[in-house]
Formats: sequence, C-alpha cells, structure tokens
Amino acid sequence: MTTAPVQALAAAPESAAYLPPLSWSTVFSQWSIEPVAVVLTVWVVGLYLLGVRTLRARGDRWPVGRTISFVGVGMGSFYLVTGSGFAAYDSALLSVHMAQHMVLAMLVPMALALGAPVTLALRTLPSTPRRWLLAVLHSRVARVLSFPPLTFVLYITTPWALYFSGWYRASVESSYVHEMTHVHMVLVGALFFWPLLGIDPVPGRVAYPFRLLMSMLTLPFHAFLGVTIMGQTTLIGGDWYPRLHDGPMGTWLPDPLDDQHLAGGLLWGSGDLVGLAFFGVLFTQWVRSSMKEAAREDRRLDLLEAREARAAAQASAAHASAAGESGAPDSEAGAPRDVRTDTIAP
Repeated sequence: MTTAPVQALAAAPESAAYLPPLSWSTVFSQWSIEPVAVVLTVWVVGLYLLGVRTLRARGDRWPVGRTISFVGVGMGSFYLVTGSGFAAYDSALLSVHMAQHMVLAMLVPMALALGAPVTLALRTLPSTPRRWLLAVLHSRVARVLSFPPLTFVLYITTPWALYFSGWYRASVESSYVHEMTHVHMVLVGALFFWPLLGIDPVPGRVAYPFRLLMSMLTLPFHAFLGVTIMGQTTLIGGDWYPRLHDGPMGTWLPDPLDDQHLAGGLLWGSGDLVGLAFFGVLFTQWVRSSMKEAAREDRRLDLLEAREARAAAQASAAHASAAGESGAPDSEAGAPRDVRTDTIAP
C-alpha cells in the first residue's frame, strides 16, 4: 500500500491514543460519559416513561412492546454505541465507526418510531403544550421536512457527504462535530423512517405501496456506497488513521486500507439486512391494515344489510296494518256478495 508520508501524530481524542487491542471485553468495558449522549438518553427516556406512568395512573393502557422498542431498543442502542467501546474505538477504527453509523442511522430511528412517542405525548400532555405540539405537527416546516422525496434524498446523500468531504475528518478531530454528527444521523433517519412506519400522526405519511417502494430504493444506494468504499484506494479521513500507527496503538491497529475495506463491507451487508427487515415490517403493516379494512367493510355491509332488512320488515308490517284497517283481506275485497244473506256468493 502506498500512503502519504506519516507525519507526527495529530491532535487526536485521548480515548483513541491509549486504547488496548479491540475485543468484545474492551467494547463493553471502555465506557465513557459523553455529555450529549448522557443528557439526551436521560431526558428522552425519562419523559417517555413519565408519559407511560401518566397513562397508567388514569387507567389507560399503553402497549409494553412500544415501551421496549423506544426505551430498550431505541435509546438503549443509542447510548450503547455512543457511550461504550463503540464510542471509544470509533475514532481509531473506521470499521467500528461504520457499525456505529448503521445503528444510529437505521436501527435507532426505526425503534424510536415504533415506540410512538408523538402519540404518547398527545395523550398525556396538558392542553396548552398539546396545542403547541399540534401546531408544530401541522406547520409548513414540518410538512416540508417530512416530504418523502426530500427525506429520501437527505437519507441517501448524507453518508456520501460524510465520507467524501472534509466532514468526516472534522468529526474525528472535533468532539463537538463528532457528537453533532451522531445526532444528525439519528435525526435524518427519523425524518425518513417515521412517516413511512406511519404509527404516529406525523405529516408525510403516504400509501403503503409508495412506502415499500422507498424502502426498497434504499438498498441499492447502501450497496453502491459500500462497494465504492471497499474499492477506494484513498483513505477516508486522510492521514488520520496512518498517524495513529505512530502512537501506542500502532502495535495492534490493522492496516488502515484493510480496515476501510471491512467498513465498506459492513455498510453494504448491514444496510441490506436492516433495509430488508424494514421492508418486512412495512409489508406486515400493509397486510394487517388490509385485513382491518376488509373487516371494517364486512361490518359496514352487514350493517347496511341489517338496515335494509329492518326497513323491509317495517314496510311489510305497515302494509299489513293498512290492509287490516280496510276491513277485509285483499283476496276478499273484490268478491261478489249475496246481499240477502250477507255471504259470499258461490
């Protein structure tokens, strides 16, 4: 491999300068207290659980699966990849960063959307904050930011901008840019996945065929980006990773280009797997929605049939009552009578 001459180690995060060799034990032992990750996790989880408690206190039910999805899978995964060894090693190994990226951009937004936090907020907020939330949901800004073609473009172009511009190098050199990049990934993923899942009453929801189409369109873009990164001979981040070899981790760090190829493969494979899982969720929702719609239509037709039967029965009863009031059955009304005997003539 031919790389630029290795210069003195640039200013690198302290966590990336003294890390032991990567292993499963170090991933789950190298925890750190990142301010943004901790504050977001504590506040978001706390507000969600407060809403669930408020519902239960007044006797309403809230699906346990939604709580598990939002708190356990969504925010749990967010804190895992931003506070554990994933966060410690993401500036030392592009492959670790890529695994972190896929969790933040795909798994976390989908899990948060499945937790239906907007619905929970609308059911538990006091009247004034609830009106504010409804005003935001119906605002022009919300409609623009949730416009499906726009969210699709943002979702597929963000990783290209991250890895093929100076953005990625800035994210590994600046803690602030690093943390804001994590938040950006989650927000862009939420803008894309939230309307497509359609559980919360957010703008931008479209028909199921279009949702499935958009989910399928993400697969080739992830694959193409992964293959592109695997085929790159230019290192992402410039000389950042080669410089790390001059430090204490140089004895165990893999070749930067080999690690970059691994990162591209992770992006390709995990993107397809999560994308197919999302497609399966949408397809299941579509089937259930169709079954519910069929059941509603059956009930509507049954109700209409019952109303028509009642109307027919009432009309028959009214006709019989009118015939009774005329003094004789219809079959006798026109028969000749013997006036002398007041009987029907033979």
